[in-house]
Amino acid sequence: MTVVTTLLSVAAGLLLVWLALVVVLLVMCPRKGTLAEALRLLPDTLRLLRRLAADPTMPRGVRLRLGALLAYLALPFDLVPDFVPVLGYADDAIVVVAVLRSVVRRAGPDAVHRHWPGSDEGFAALSRLAGLPQRTPD
Repeated sequence: MTVVTTLLSVAAGLLLVWLALVVVLLVMCPRKGTLAEALRLLPDTLRLLRRLAADPTMPRGVRLRLGALLAYLALPFDLVPDFVPVLGYADDAIVVVAVLRSVVRRAGPDAVHRHWPGSDEGFAALSRLAGLPQRTPD
């Protein structure tokens, strides 16, 4: 496998995860017409993960999970090969969502909210996806 093939696989996996998060946001969002918010969910989530990994106050387990996720996405092989229609990329999405859920739960709602770069609606959707307690408006 070449570096280009690996990068394309990672990009395709991230695109699939982004589409899955868009669907989750549209289903879980209390108001309709939030396509702009759905489009921002993946970039905001990636920035959140980067900020959590860079925060020295985060538990070591958070950093280990993020490193393991990056390594999994960078590997040229998966649990289900990518050439299998639909299921090939679904395993990437499932792994990303599971790690995201674990990281967000371990870091805690306050730390996640402090590092969240997006809107309140995006954070509410992320909270529902990760099983965090819903924050009340200040």
